[in-house]
Amino acid sequence: MAKELYKLPALKYGYADLEPYISEEQLRIHHDKHHQSYVNNANSLLQMMDKAREEGTDFDYKATAKAFSFNLGGHVLHDYFWWEMMPAEKAGKEPTGELSDAIKENFGGFERFKKEFSQVASGVEGSGWAALTFCKDTKRLGIMQIEKHNVNLIPDYPIIMALDVWEHAYYLDYKNERGKFIDAFWNIVDWEELDKWFRKMQKV
Repeated sequence: MAKELYKLPALKYGYADLEPYISEEQLRIHHDKHHQSYVNNANSLLQMMDKAREEGTDFDYKATAKAFSFNLGGHVLHDYFWWEMMPAEKAGKEPTGELSDAIKENFGGFERFKKEFSQVASGVEGSGWAALTFCKDTKRLGIMQIEKHNVNLIPDYPIIMALDVWEHAYYLDYKNERGKFIDAFWNIVDWEELDKWFRKMQKV
């Protein structure tokens, strides 16, 4: 039986549907090229390890573990990023439901959360992500600053929302102005979907 491999997820909207905040060209390159490369690399590493184990041969375990973590992390984080967005004309401007209540309780209100999350995203050194997370022990929301795809992650903290601030996410549209991209992101967040995900994560 053939072993399962990772797959590039389909988008729930058209390539031009996030305009003017993310252009069709930017989205196509980001999804079809960059994300696809992480999927391809992770799958290649899986197949290499499978072959080595079948043949009883060795491989560079340290380098492989590092490369697999990087590429699989890129795949997983991008998967979050795609489904949490929607066309601006359908998107709500603020969180809804239990997620809205939790943001008010933990941050004092949406504007304060938005400010902190944006600052964390802006402050990523080089390439990385900002992510809204949830601690099951303390029942608190928090914000992670992830370097690359796999550095500074807090183990066992589920991600509720992730924002990609690698240059490949925004350079065609915003050049080196990361802050403008972060501001634009808030116009295309699917808050209803995030609220459903938050409620699900609390029960896991």
